[in-house]
Amino acid sequence: MPSHTQRARPERLVVGITGRIGSGKTSVGEYLKTTHGFQYVRYSRVLSEWLAKDPESKLHLQEIGWEVMAGGMQSELNRRLIAQIMPDVDVAVDGLRHRIDNVSLRNCYLSSFYLLYIDSPLNTRWEHLEGHSRYKTLASFEAADSHPVEQQIESLRDSAASVIGNNGSLQDLYAVVDDAIRYFRKVNDK
Repeated sequence: MPSHTQRARPERLVVGITGRIGSGKTSVGEYLKTTHGFQYVRYSRVLSEWLAKDPESKLHLQEIGWEVMAGGMQSELNRRLIAQIMPDVDVAVDGLRHRIDNVSLRNCYLSSFYLLYIDSPLNTRWEHLEGHSRYKTLASFEAADSHPVEQQIESLRDSAASVIGNNGSLQDLYAVVDDAIRYFRKVNDK
């Protein structure tokens, strides 16, 4: 037990990050890693390590993700992801796409878990990715965004501890994320 002059380490944060393709999930995850020292775990990486033959192909990962969802293997994907989370560190989990993802993390980490929903309109998301992503045309981006594996993301909005609009600069996004992290820490310190 810490003495009255020592402050106990606050309960760690486990922050799930969800949103549509190009909304800023990866930017937020990388920011939490580099600026706040979070461990950064991605569903796509776990899926790739588990089942993908071509880890660089987003379309291939979408197909595998759909097979996992439709085949009732989402709980196994979550088990594998949770196994990669280090104990006693803050963690950012990028890429929740299904209610089971949210429930699995919430059940495992209880009051330490917070879900961030990054919201951005389609045209803004395309602008985020245009010219420096795997989507060479708006049509290929729209096709990926309408893939069945992406369609349950919207259902996570109501479960989010915070819905963050990403319509401005990265600095604007990071400022809102900083506010959310401060709020989550304040809640955890009670």
